[in-house]
Amino acid sequence: MATDPTVTRLTANIGATVTDVKLADISDEQFEQVRDALHEHLVLFFPEQHLSDDEHVAFAERFGTVSPYPIAKMLGSTAALGFIEDTQEKPPDADGWHTDITWVAQPPAYAVLAAVDVPAYGGDTMWSSLFAAFDALSPAMQELVDGLRVRHWAGPGFRAAIEKNMDAEVATRILDSFPPVEHPLVRRHPVSGRRALFVTTGFMDQIVGLHRAESDALVGFLQEHAANPNFCVRALADHYPQRRRMRRCTVDGPVPV
Repeated sequence: MATDPTVTRLTANIGATVTDVKLADISDEQFEQVRDALHEHLVLFFPEQHLSDDEHVAFAERFGTVSPYPIAKMLGSTAALGFIEDTQEKPPDADGWHTDITWVAQPPAYAVLAAVDVPAYGGDTMWSSLFAAFDALSPAMQELVDGLRVRHWAGPGFRAAIEKNMDAEVATRILDSFPPVEHPLVRRHPVSGRRALFVTTGFMDQIVGLHRAESDALVGFLQEHAANPNFCVRALADHYPQRRRMRRCTVDGPVPV
């Protein structure tokens, strides 16, 4: 009989370490416990799990349909896995708070990351609980933001990042393929029903129905609020110029509500 995974909470609001389970050979019962722990703690860390590419995808598929990164898919790729690599020649370009891939109608529900090559020091990733961020707002602010919708888009910053490795024509094709989409500013977890801020940096264009200045002020406040260290766990681009390589796949999610 498989042992129960040991889940050890890391902070008051987010994160837990999971041991006593082998992800490459996880049983149905163990997976249910892991999934429940993920919904409770939001981010799980599994030390010493050296998964192959196929094992990585197989574990992610336990959560749902795994799909290629949207841009890779648009360009014809069917690969479920992608790689995020920082080197001395290619400095980190995602060193800012962000919610992944909000510029599509159905952002991913889960992401599964594997550290393939890690530097001798630094190179941590940080996560913030957007549930805790919403809960910490005053009742008046909660009432204000709940029900608002935000226009998300790839935007000029994303275009500039694309043009580092691709030409302008490809960047134009990509932006044309992903027109702006609207998402709720506050969304509900599909399992727990708990409310969370749905914020990111770089992809939030404007709150629908507000003047630009009003939107910029409110979005700016919420972005800064969500980065409060009290809501965070870390597992920072302080490793540069050392090499770091992460392997990632994402599981399809529903339209945010």
